[in-house]
Amino acid sequence: MFTIADRERLREELIDTARKDEEVIGAALVGSAATGREDTWSDIDLMLQIRDGADPGAIAEQWTSDFYARHGAVHHLDVFAGNVLYRVFLLESSLQVDVSFWPHDQFRGTEPGFKVVFGTPNPSTEPNAPDPVGMIGMGWLYALHARSAIARERHWQATLMLDHLRDEILALACARLGLNPHHGREADRLPPNILDALHHARAVSVDSQELIRSKRALLECFATEVALHDQALADRLRPALDHLAN
Repeated sequence: MFTIADRERLREELIDTARKDEEVIGAALVGSAATGREDTWSDIDLMLQIRDGADPGAIAEQWTSDFYARHGAVHHLDVFAGNVLYRVFLLESSLQVDVSFWPHDQFRGTEPGFKVVFGTPNPSTEPNAPDPVGMIGMGWLYALHARSAIARERHWQATLMLDHLRDEILALACARLGLNPHHGREADRLPPNILDALHHARAVSVDSQELIRSKRALLECFATEVALHDQALADRLRPALDHLAN
């Protein structure tokens, strides 16, 4: 397990590497390090601005080789947002390090936590607002698949679909109350009445009757949350949700 000192030492080393890289003209910290909320479990989030005319993908490969050769990387995965590559590394120590490679003209703050280390960023943008309509659509879709999985005695598939339904309910509640719904980051700040209802609605086994009970309870939570977002939509959905509950 990594220590806070290990994390700080590696972060400074990465920043030093960025300063010395002729293809990198800017760097910023994001996440907990930029907002003063780091704790024992925090990772490293580093944004790099790539020189105009350089290939961010080629720079990413150079950094990746360094991570495996010098920093104890055991695996990595890529996430793309537009033209920006986010490369997420897992180190032997279990420390997660996210390094994003930004084209020169796109390097900017996209969330409240954005701490420039060096360079000149472009004007910041506001993060995309949560999409309750999309969450509602995914909610009833997961409920539909949970019903058919239970009927087909695919109990583990049903469990997975019910978990996804619960996640959409949590995200809807977070979005409604101004909390960050991404990966449940602020779900623990939801009011007790919401969390208690979801706690009791969660299936405690993969038995058919328990899955049916969970489905009905989660659909009730879902219907309540939809109504708090859009009563007219909740009224339209109600007959279909009643069928899904049975």
